[in-house]
Amino acid sequence: MVSIKTMDLVKRFGNVVALDRVSLNIKHGEFFTLLGPSGCGKTTFLRSIAGFELVDEGRIFFDEDDVTYVPPHKRNTGMVFQNYALWPHMTVYDNIAYGLRVRKLPKDEIDRRVKWALKLVHMEGLENRTPHQLSGGQQQRVALARVLVIQPKVLLLDEPLSNLDAKLRIEMRAEIRRLQRELGITTIYVTHDQEEAMSISDKMAIMNRGKIMQVGDPIDIYFHPKNSFVADFIGQGTFIEGEVVDIDDFLEVELESGLGRVKAVPSRNDLDIDVGDKVLITIRPESFSLNPIDNSNRFHIHVYHVSFLGNVKRIQGSSNDKRFLVDADPMANINPDEDITVYAPYKLTLAIKI
Repeated sequence: MVSIKTMDLVKRFGNVVALDRVSLNIKHGEFFTLLGPSGCGKTTFLRSIAGFELVDEGRIFFDEDDVTYVPPHKRNTGMVFQNYALWPHMTVYDNIAYGLRVRKLPKDEIDRRVKWALKLVHMEGLENRTPHQLSGGQQQRVALARVLVIQPKVLLLDEPLSNLDAKLRIEMRAEIRRLQRELGITTIYVTHDQEEAMSISDKMAIMNRGKIMQVGDPIDIYFHPKNSFVADFIGQGTFIEGEVVDIDDFLEVELESGLGRVKAVPSRNDLDIDVGDKVLITIRPESFSLNPIDNSNRFHIHVYHVSFLGNVKRIQGSSNDKRFLVDADPMANINPDEDITVYAPYKLTLAIKI
C-alpha cells in the first residue's frame, strides 16, 4: 500500500477546467472518498491517478515516487468501473484470471490467486458461470475480484454501486469496506451519494466545479461544514440567511423574512465572523426537538408533509416561506396542516459565513 499526494493538479478539456489546483494527501491504507455533483471533476481526478488522463499542470506522487507521467500499466493501480466492464464471453474464472495472464504469470500462480480472490469476495462455486448468469451484486464482486487479484498498490472505484438497487448498495458498500480493511489497501472511492460517502469513508473531500471545497472525516464535514455549498450538499437541513447583530457567548443573528433573531455558533472555529457579516444559519433535522429545552431557538412552523422513515418521522414545514426539515420520534402524533413549535439548541444552530 502507498500514500498518495497530489500537488496543484490542473486538467482542462477545451474551455472547461475539470481540475482546478487540486491538492490532496491520502494516507497509507486510507479509504478516501471524493463526493460531489455530476461534472465536478471526481472521475477526472480518479482517471488522473490511474494514468488514463494526463494532467496539464501539477504533480502526482505515490509515496516519494513522482508518477505524473508514468503510464497506467506501470502504476500498479486497480480500477473498478461503474459498468463493471466484464468480458461477456468469459467465465467468472477467466474474467478474474485475465489480468494475470496478460502479466504472463505461471499457470499454478494464476490458479492460486484466482481461488484466493474468489474466496475473498465469497464467489466460490460460481467460477464457471458467465456474467449474464450472475446478479448485479455478483457481477460487482467479480469486478472487484478481477482488480484485487493483481494485488494493486491502489484501489480506485468509480461509482461502483450506482447500478444496484438500494438494499444491495448497502450490502455491497459494507462488503467493499470489509475487503479494504482486510487487505489494508489505499482506496479512492468516487460517488455522488452523500449517505454512501459518510458511511464508508475514513476521510472525504467535497468537490465542486473542479475545486476542493473541504477535506475531513465524515463527522467533521457533516457537523462543521466550511461553507454553504458543503452544508447544503452533505445532507439535508434547514437553511436560512441572516446578519450577525451581536457576539457574546453565542452569535446573535437577525434572520431574513421576518423570522426574528436566533443564537448560533460558528460551524468551524476557523471561521472569522464579525458583527455585520452575512451568514447562513444551518440546522440539521435531528437537531430539532418538539419539546421545550433550555438555551434553544424556537420556531413556529406550518406542517405540510410528514414521512415515516422507520427510525424517525421526517416533518416538512414552513415559516414565512422558509422550508424547515425536522426529525421527530416515529410515534409522534404530527399530521399535515398542523401548526407546531420546534426547538433547536443554540449549540446545534450553526452559522456559516457567506
